Amino acid sequence: MTQTLYESDYNQWIEETVQQLRNRNFQEIDWDNLIEEIESMGKNDKRALSSLLTRLLEHLLKLSYWEVEKPRSGNHWASEIVNFRSQIQTRLEDSPSLCSQLETMYEKVYPVAIKSVSKLFKLPPEAQISLSQALDQDWFPDV
Repeated sequence: MTQTLYESDYNQWIEETVQQLRNRNFQEIDWDNLIEEIESMGKNDKRALSSLLTRLLEHLLKLSYWEVEKPRSGNHWASEIVNFRSQIQTRLEDSPSLCSQLETMYEKVYPVAIKSVSKLFKLPPEAQISLSQALDQDWFPDV
């Protein structure tokens, strides 16, 4: 079985595909793999945003409710919160259409963040961080 360039040298496949597109040499383009790669890019953006949102929520929950560890790690968590918010904002600026999916993402990742943090310490039953609080650059739990 003969390997395609896509299978044998991905980087070279990209370079050649870009060059073929620039030259408008459409009959030489590996359309099936190009379409698959473009679809994958969109999925990767969504996964990355979901991951960043999960990590943001985990750190906000720690900063909000992990009293014993807060004096030692609170500043680090706050710094990470700033970083995650910035990365989320950058991704949303690059792909504004993802804004409409944030609420659905939040609904999926919030329980994951709760479960993750619950493995570290006991969360109070009223533990809650809203999506708007999480994304508000100026909001931090009472520290």
